Amino acid sequence: MYAIAIHGGAGELPRPALSAAQEALYRGGLASALDLGYEVLERGGTSLDAVTAAVGALEDNPLFNAGRGAALTREGTAELDAAIMEGGQQRAGAVAAVRHVKSPIELARRVMEKSRHVLLVGAGAEEFALEEGLTLVPNAYFRTPERRAELDALRSGRTASELVPSPQGTVGAVARDAQGNLAAATSTGGMAHKRTGRVGDSPIIGAGTYARNGVCAVSATGHGEYFMRIVAAHHICAAVEYRGLTLQAALRETLARLGELGGSGGLISVDGAGRIAMDFTTQGMFRAVRDSAGLRQIAL
Repeated sequence: MYAIAIHGGAGELPRPALSAAQEALYRGGLASALDLGYEVLERGGTSLDAVTAAVGALEDNPLFNAGRGAALTREGTAELDAAIMEGGQQRAGAVAAVRHVKSPIELARRVMEKSRHVLLVGAGAEEFALEEGLTLVPNAYFRTPERRAELDALRSGRTASELVPSPQGTVGAVARDAQGNLAAATSTGGMAHKRTGRVGDSPIIGAGTYARNGVCAVSATGHGEYFMRIVAAHHICAAVEYRGLTLQAALRETLARLGELGGSGGLISVDGAGRIAMDFTTQGMFRAVRDSAGLRQIAL
């Protein structure tokens, strides 16, 4: 069975904060990304191509905290992180604190496939993007009016949700293709009002992104500092592989540990058989799933 799950962030977003029109926009954005990734699998494509396509679509959608529409630093700039990993040879690539790369997830994949490295950051990552011929854009491309309003709210001590009904986490995808290969991808603008140079869990392999064939693929969203401290994504796969936990039980255990430390967030995952599991401890998580058995669900 082939399957894909995506998330568009998790956070404290009460349903009344979204109008019917806004909810429809978010559902539409999730549906477009989900179906784009699923069509790759349906055509016999790889899980790696599927998660790249899905996350790339979310990066291009200004509703979500990745690519265009990313959360802003204290100084009002966008600094973007992304990672991708395939479960066969467990190759991985990641980038952090990039300011001009239109598609950070595509750059992360190039790091994995075209370099000797796993993680490139800042100016070095952008130099590599130029060498690879990827599209670079002015930083203003990422900064939407909604994200500027969110930053202004945080600067003034107000609650951002009063002004900006948007998920505060990140975006990600996990997939299993018809050949049984697993892959995970995550992309983010990080925390709103973060310090320049702050890097969260998304580009840290084993923290916010992880994949191992026959076991699971995981993408996380939420309080990145806590996901890093418990190496959340790897912990889930290890719990499944070495302790025999179901994927859902491993997610629940990991989020409980996160909560004990004071963090919260959400996780999406797929196991070696193509079974999807998702869980979160925030008020909401923007998420969607589709598989070859006919399942297709979108939820906030």
